[in-house]
Amino acid sequence: MEAATQYEFFVLRYVPDSVKDEFVNIGILLLGANAGYAGLRFTRDWARVRCLDSQADLEVLQSLESDFKRRLANGAAAREIVGKLEDTLSNTLQITTPKPLLTESPEKELETLARYYLDRKRPSRKARLSARQEILSEMRSAFEQAGVWKALDQNIAASLYTRPGDPLKIDCGYQPNGVVHLFQAVALSSEPDVAKVLAFTYPLLAQGILRARKAKTELMAIVENGIDREDGVLQFAAETLEGSGIRMVAVSDMPDIAERVRVDLRM
Repeated sequence: MEAATQYEFFVLRYVPDSVKDEFVNIGILLLGANAGYAGLRFTRDWARVRCLDSQADLEVLQSLESDFKRRLANGAAAREIVGKLEDTLSNTLQITTPKPLLTESPEKELETLARYYLDRKRPSRKARLSARQEILSEMRSAFEQAGVWKALDQNIAASLYTRPGDPLKIDCGYQPNGVVHLFQAVALSSEPDVAKVLAFTYPLLAQGILRARKAKTELMAIVENGIDREDGVLQFAAETLEGSGIRMVAVSDMPDIAERVRVDLRM
């Protein structure tokens, strides 16, 4: 058995807007401590980049891997490439500080790092539905325990207030006074693009409710606990919701929310 050897790895990130500091991991560089090994692996699925930046030049990003490998094959020192990245590509590409690790097989370690940082598979439709249904189930349970579930409007068709054919349905809501309060279960980790749908629809929905019911609207997105704000896609999804005026709340806060609904409804 080979002895474990010291290595360090860097994560290459695509950062389309340095002010917002949103990013997507696109590459892994693994280096031997004594410069005896250099391994490089880029993502094979660029959908997360497209989600963050619809104008991203994927051809340029995809060409970086072959360019870096060509430089390595021609004898360029890996650390010189790291320096070049830091010096010339910092506007849209950033490379993290190195993280140490010990491994007996750098090739296997590189693939493991790539799976963890780069190649998260998009869940199947069944898995996405299961994640949302789990949140919805916890929402309903909290409302039932507070004794208000049956008093809420449920499966509210957005098309009543937006335009005919709008397929969106809001899980539940109520109007205790001059404000319509809406609640929607959203599984950001498995289906972050739902944030764009809600953010696009919410202004139209609020305008329609104001016309039809002469009331303001507040929409609360109930999401899974422990959203990773360091994940570029999830950060983008969260900021998209919040930027459109949708309040994002963890499902663990549902008992407190349900109690406030009970007080509002005087039940």
